[in-house]
Amino acid sequence: MILGFRKLRLVLLALVLLAGAYAYPGQPVKAAGGEGYYHTSGNRIVDAAGNPAVFNGLNWFGFETSNYSPHGLWSRSMDDVLDQIKAKGYNLIRLPYCNQMFDAGSEANSIDYAKNQDLAGLKPIQIMDKLIEKAGARGIRIFLDRHRPDSGGQSTLWYTAAYPESRWISDWVMLAGRYANNPVVIGADLHNEPHGTASWGTGDLNTDWRLASQRAGNAILAVNPNWLIIVEGIEKNVQGNSSGYWWGGNLTGVRNYPVQLSVPNRVVYSPHDYGPGVASQPWFSAANFPNNMPELWDNMWGYISKEQIAPVLAGEFGGRSVDTLSVEGKWQNALVKYIGQNNLYWTYWSLNPNSGDTGGLLLDDWTSWNEPKQTMLDVIMKPVTFTPIGEPGGEPDPGNAKVTPLYRVGETGTAVNAIRASLQLKNESGASIPLSELTVRYWYTSDGSAAQTVELDYAAMGKDKLLTSVVTIAQPSAGADTYAEISFTSNAGALAASGTTGDIQFRIHKNNWANYNQADDYSFKPSLTSYTANDRITVYHKGKLIYGIEP
Repeated sequence: MILGFRKLRLVLLALVLLAGAYAYPGQPVKAAGGEGYYHTSGNRIVDAAGNPAVFNGLNWFGFETSNYSPHGLWSRSMDDVLDQIKAKGYNLIRLPYCNQMFDAGSEANSIDYAKNQDLAGLKPIQIMDKLIEKAGARGIRIFLDRHRPDSGGQSTLWYTAAYPESRWISDWVMLAGRYANNPVVIGADLHNEPHGTASWGTGDLNTDWRLASQRAGNAILAVNPNWLIIVEGIEKNVQGNSSGYWWGGNLTGVRNYPVQLSVPNRVVYSPHDYGPGVASQPWFSAANFPNNMPELWDNMWGYISKEQIAPVLAGEFGGRSVDTLSVEGKWQNALVKYIGQNNLYWTYWSLNPNSGDTGGLLLDDWTSWNEPKQTMLDVIMKPVTFTPIGEPGGEPDPGNAKVTPLYRVGETGTAVNAIRASLQLKNESGASIPLSELTVRYWYTSDGSAAQTVELDYAAMGKDKLLTSVVTIAQPSAGADTYAEISFTSNAGALAASGTTGDIQFRIHKNNWANYNQADDYSFKPSLTSYTANDRITVYHKGKLIYGIEP
């Protein structure tokens, strides 16, 4: 959204290494191939087999704000919102974020954890993981949008003093690696609405957005060649063209200065376009309005699709009025008609009702759907099939098992002679799972070389149904050089669909009973004194990671 109104060469190896400069929970996973991903062909987005992609898209914002989480979770569960998005026929989400959400001190807030129990204790990026996982389970794709450097507001260029270009690119490289084997995430919208001094085709390394897009796009594709690289326009300062337009909407420079990347068929151009509810523009008062708009759109960005240069995705457009009498209503209906006639891709701004100038597809109660807006958008809504896409953080588990470890800390002190905790495994899938196929790991630091033992103090199913062991990690990570593993015997039975194992209480101690320092243990969560999901405890099905993030 236009927040002002309302809202030197690339060295790829060095940029990839920069991704390790910040502490992001979890490990990047390399791509296995293009299956399940998209590329471009002329003005179309197509899947790996060459079939045309079909998307109905919307924006759901919040990660780019000081909440560092999708808005609305203060009144609803993430699952509930995603179910509604799917029910309304949307299968693509543009997900804005800011780089500040990845800083160590940034914590998600304004979430009702009674409605979102599995988000409790998670860092912002882990909440992003959850949203991607849940969207994929519903057959909804996502592309990420670097909306702002920090949560305070939009920047004219892609960098600021606090968040330089190196950080912008290294965070993109980190995200590209993190989701490299996860076809739920299909692309990177590099920066939201470059404007002001941003230029196109000028060759100025400090301002030329085209060159910056190539630097970032190539760095991303070096670690994840399967992503679409989504490039917005600028406001003015196009080489050879003095005309100005909406922030992010001026793509007149593409004809003479296209974005060229190391991997072909990856560029999608994405204009933003708004009505008078955002700002007055001379074309709204023209005598032939709204009939003058198609020619303006053709000149500014529509020609890219019409001339088969690349696909066009209208990344943001929206407004409060959808009638056929007001100027905004006429503009909005004309743009929807133009998108439909030219078979363009789009993500509507926005799902959120708290977008000041535009309102949302949700009404202010965060539950009711704005039916007049939906009626307008029905003109461009296409029939879509919602097929579950897979699991994040690795290759999909062949059995589609989904098990969450619910954790309760047993000993909250940092200096203790035993690590104590309780677990319940909850089956989130629709079918029972043999317990003998599951393994759980609790990660910690051994604090010395003494032998370790994990003991079961209580198990609702009977302690004789469980097996325990302690394993030293070959390559220690921060906060963990050891894990305690709990598995199940062949006669442990099955974990029923939507069922739990009941309490499993365990303790880890050194054989000489010397103290541990739990303060920096990877899985230790002293605040979780009642059963809550803990993604630093990992669960495996038939040896494949299905829940949690390994250190």
